[in-house]
Amino acid sequence: MGYVDGQNVTVEYHWADGHYDQLPALVADLIRRQVSVIAATSTPAALAAKAAATNIPIVFTTGSDPVQIGLVASMSRPNGNVTGASQMNQVVEPKRLELAHDLVPTATFVAVLINPNSPVAKVRLSDMQAAASALRLKLHVLRASNEREIDDAFAEANRLRARVLVIIGDVFFNTRDEQFGALTLRHRLPTLYEGREFAESGGLVTFGGSISDSYQKAGVYAGRILKGERPGDLPVQQSTKIELIINLKTAKAIGIAIPQSVLLRVDEVIE
Repeated sequence: MGYVDGQNVTVEYHWADGHYDQLPALVADLIRRQVSVIAATSTPAALAAKAAATNIPIVFTTGSDPVQIGLVASMSRPNGNVTGASQMNQVVEPKRLELAHDLVPTATFVAVLINPNSPVAKVRLSDMQAAASALRLKLHVLRASNEREIDDAFAEANRLRARVLVIIGDVFFNTRDEQFGALTLRHRLPTLYEGREFAESGGLVTFGGSISDSYQKAGVYAGRILKGERPGDLPVQQSTKIELIINLKTAKAIGIAIPQSVLLRVDEVIE
């Protein structure tokens, strides 16, 4: 969009490091400094920004339905000071459970991991439970909001003899891809998540919307707002790019054969 950090725009990065309770203070600091645009690149950050920054343009990225969680009134006419881009992860999430069933068709019991601190955890889990009911699968819900609890969750899934683990999308989990990959291999547990980084780090399968595609769309909107457009006039963009990626090296290491019916649907294979 013609903006270069340090030349005609200043970009500053603020992180909550997975501690969602810190987000209101970060937003308050940005309000005091009267920034031109807040780019809130996660659902928790977007909700915190909207709650406080009523007069500053906000551009979000989210894997949830932005209307359902209250970010905008309408996808086509967001109005107000908020717009952005959404991935299809909330829509795809139940299908990840279907994929787990395809990978391990004899499994009747599936472990599901959520971050209880996520503001959309209940909605995501409800969607997953509905999908489990349709597939006649029993879910065991595990919870983790820090690194130690992620380790404990894998150990618990192993103790329960879960045949597969489905990880519900969360921005904190997005930063722990290497930990998830290592635990997948250590516990020899088939795991499914949403972001490609997970498969690249040793996870078995990722199936979800493209984070990079939604970030690019949000970046374009941030540039347009800096040029004078109003966020309420910019329809929320839906990133329709969905990727199915399988790490065959991990599959071999943990002793799981990927059915041909799944391989035919793969967008990328990591070997």
